[in-house]
Amino acid sequence: MAYLLNWILWMPVLGILGLFVIPGQSKGAIRYWSLLNTAITFVLTIILYMNFNTEVAGMQSQFDIRIPWISQFNIYYALSVDGISLPMIILSGLLFFLCILSSWTIEKAVKSYFILFLLLEASVMGVFMAMDFFLFYLFWEIMLIPMFFLIGIWGGENREYAAIKFFLYTFFGSIIMLIGIVALYNLSGKGIDSFNIVALAGGHFRDLTLNIFGYDLPFNKFFFVAMFIGFAIKVPIFPFHTWLPHAHVQAPTAVSVILAGVLLKMGTYGFLRIAYPIFPSASVYFGEAIAWLGLINVIYGAMCAMAQDDMKKLIAYSSVSHMGFVMLGLAAMTVQGMNGAVLQMFNHGTSTAMMFLLVGILYERSHHRWIVKPDGSRGFGGLYTQLPRYSIVFIIAMFASMGLPGLSGFISEALIFLGIYEKFTTITVMALFGLLIGAAYLLWMFKRMFFGEVNEAVTGYSDMNWRELSYMIPLCVAVVVFGIYPAPVLDVMRASVGKLVVMLSLY
Repeated sequence: MAYLLNWILWMPVLGILGLFVIPGQSKGAIRYWSLLNTAITFVLTIILYMNFNTEVAGMQSQFDIRIPWISQFNIYYALSVDGISLPMIILSGLLFFLCILSSWTIEKAVKSYFILFLLLEASVMGVFMAMDFFLFYLFWEIMLIPMFFLIGIWGGENREYAAIKFFLYTFFGSIIMLIGIVALYNLSGKGIDSFNIVALAGGHFRDLTLNIFGYDLPFNKFFFVAMFIGFAIKVPIFPFHTWLPHAHVQAPTAVSVILAGVLLKMGTYGFLRIAYPIFPSASVYFGEAIAWLGLINVIYGAMCAMAQDDMKKLIAYSSVSHMGFVMLGLAAMTVQGMNGAVLQMFNHGTSTAMMFLLVGILYERSHHRWIVKPDGSRGFGGLYTQLPRYSIVFIIAMFASMGLPGLSGFISEALIFLGIYEKFTTITVMALFGLLIGAAYLLWMFKRMFFGEVNEAVTGYSDMNWRELSYMIPLCVAVVVFGIYPAPVLDVMRASVGKLVVMLSLY
């Protein structure tokens, strides 16, 4: 069964090779080929799920791939999957497939756009599957290239600034991470497992010291902070968040979906896969600091969202707030809290994808995203009477993002609060105000856009067509089904998360 991981990883690359053969003027063929390719990739992730053993706590041996690559430095082409990475792989497969459908109206350099999009998918899948630190870092860096060009070429008016800021921030984090990788390689003896992520786990470096500028520092704490910064920029955690609103606002709709739905999760996945397992004692030591940073994200992100007049910027800041809840779950280091964190990573990916796609649908009709225009007039009004199908889908997405009981956001946030309450009671109580503010800014946005007097321009808008419904309905189903019955995701992650919690509890 190991071939499944290879097929999932390299299917987008085969799609790229096919696109090179298709003439650039055959835009329809390019779109359908890309759609077919991402559909096959998504189906393969479902097959992977169906063959996954939920009772195995670590990596699934039947899916392990480990082939010597750069033998001189003991670097391997190593892929595997466990209960933490599988939900992210399935989420990525789903969102890339739906984003191809949402990109159907792209007319500028169509061939280049879809080539870069498939390259982005391959790099993301590589990050979630790689079990060699060097290979992980390689995919982590490759991801920057298509993202930079997708924002910089197909983005809004300030796309170059947003693309450069995104690149510089994330590249800075990557450099800090690289320093940690090099240090681990040398301290582990440059042996056969020096880049093996699984072998490096378990707290092997807790008694080592590091001399910097004449001062002896605990190695595990110093490099946990280095890894933390590298991953925190991607999440993003305050104060490393300032690249996110610019990137979201300027990026085309599908790229915003992938950025919020998948790329932000790469940061929290990095904590779960690398920072926590390799430096467990430092993770416990900095647990309270992580919780406070998560709380800042929750409150600060929600307050910033409340102040926005641009729909897309509002949802971008809401992502900062929601990722704060993930950090709270990680800080808890309990079974409930970390299960809630991983589930929130998955659920936020579906709900925020809905919100960004809905913004894109409305933007195609109105060519603006203003809730309130700069001159003080309303950007929209009375949408509910003019676009009933759109309004119903928007309500589902809004309530899922809000964490309404019965929808996916509720159960993950509830688990996070259950997991963190006993350990950080004050932080838990304060974080609840983030939920209240979240409900306020979403309902306020809905009131100003959908109720009241019908804006004259709105009367000319058409409701959602079959193509738009085709990529919104699966997400609607996901937020409802996983809100009522989250077991399919929780069962997958249970054993792997439990193993990580046990490891952390030893320190």
